[in-house]
Amino acid sequence: MNSELWIDILLCLGVLTIASSMFLVKQSFTAIVLFISLGLVITLCWIQLNAIDVAIAEAAIGAGLTGAMLLASWRKLSIDKPAEKKGRGDL
Repeated sequence: MNSELWIDILLCLGVLTIASSMFLVKQSFTAIVLFISLGLVITLCWIQLNAIDVAIAEAAIGAGLTGAMLLASWRKLSIDKPAEKKGRGDL
């Protein structure tokens, strides 16, 4: 087997692993980081397919812009979240 086939297999496994773990995590920040990572791995897939223009668009929009908006929303939600107060029974 040639090296390009191994690269294709690794990229496919990377996409499947990151996508499945993105849906299985419970923390929203971790899911956002995995989403950005998924966009970067998909960018590598487009480069492997010699679709450079699509790869640039994927990196800019899919990983960059959307990831930045998700991180900004996560930050806004974590700042606006009221601190939990402990009651009498809590330690």
